[in-house]
Amino acid sequence: MNGRALETALLDDVRARLATGRTGAGAAVRDAVRDSGRVLGSDALRDLERSARAELTGAGPLQPLLDAADVTDVLVNGPHDVWVERGAGLERVPVGLGSTADVRALAVRLAALGGQRLDDACPTVDARLPDGTRLHAVLEPLAESGALISLRVLRTRAFTIDELVVGRALPRQWAGLLRALVRRRANVLISGGTGSGKTTLLAALLSLVPDDERVVTVEEARELRPAHPHVVHLAARRANVEGAGAVDLADLVRNALRMRPDRIVLGECRGAEVREVLMAMNTGHDGGFATLHANAVAVVPARLEALAGLAGMTREAVAAQAAGALDVVLHLRRRQGTRYLAEVGLVGRGPGGELEVRPAAWWDGGERCAADPAAWSELVGRYGPW
Repeated sequence: MNGRALETALLDDVRARLATGRTGAGAAVRDAVRDSGRVLGSDALRDLERSARAELTGAGPLQPLLDAADVTDVLVNGPHDVWVERGAGLERVPVGLGSTADVRALAVRLAALGGQRLDDACPTVDARLPDGTRLHAVLEPLAESGALISLRVLRTRAFTIDELVVGRALPRQWAGLLRALVRRRANVLISGGTGSGKTTLLAALLSLVPDDERVVTVEEARELRPAHPHVVHLAARRANVEGAGAVDLADLVRNALRMRPDRIVLGECRGAEVREVLMAMNTGHDGGFATLHANAVAVVPARLEALAGLAGMTREAVAAQAAGALDVVLHLRRRQGTRYLAEVGLVGRGPGGELEVRPAAWWDGGERCAADPAAWSELVGRYGPW
């Protein structure tokens, strides 16, 4: 039996042992090696155990990339077309995944690990792997190269505000303002594009919440892991293959209101749940947070109107609810791999009663940091000194 066949046989043996549920991955590997009659040193055994874990319960050849401390995204376009994001833009990496059939098999296995189905009848999937990694995969014929795989790594440690300043994610002169927003229980909306750092900033802000307060988070899939002793996580659930059992974000927000929260956090406004959040913030649940996809603070009103329209709210109702509920918008940008807090906006109503977000301060991610004197003075008056 050649090396490849022996390795396949070992993995099949390990898989069978794990299926019994009576042993862990490490013990299954050691038992399989012992029964095969193969003699391995401690380093080789450790490498085989690591490979088996990656192959059976991880991302296979992609697992070392996901384990790297500086990697945030792993993208597979084909068997020999793998890219990673390390914070300075996408870069291609020399990882071979075999054939297009092997890439498809990997995508199907990863979907199964996330409890989802991926096949010809259901050729796209969004799932969460056991370690928290977010998976999106597409099979052919929707993808021409067998399968496309996108993996977003979930980092378990929340950054502090000071660390974000050192990392050039926000200017030092705004650090006091962010702390004051949490301390004074402002209702904050964090906006930005995909991958701009919204979750990272939100986790840092939640880590500033006093330890004696109860934080309830509502998310599509669990991503927020703030450094706080009392956080309750609620995650939406999709319908099963029979179309039953779905629990959406709006349902979870309503449930969160009954859980004695000091702070309610919506991981991302995607649709009709924005109505529930605005109503909660208008009925005494202050100090809340939510995130929203938007290109700038000036377009946040239009985005809120579009989402609230899915819940049947009129433009006038959105303006009245949002102006009363939200205080500040923090807008993030991503440019050439750099993520930074670019704008701070004040929420209010315009001359015609429409919803308005006025830019109070802005930063270019480098040396230029400016502010509108009137709006900044209003911020200082509300939340200062800091």
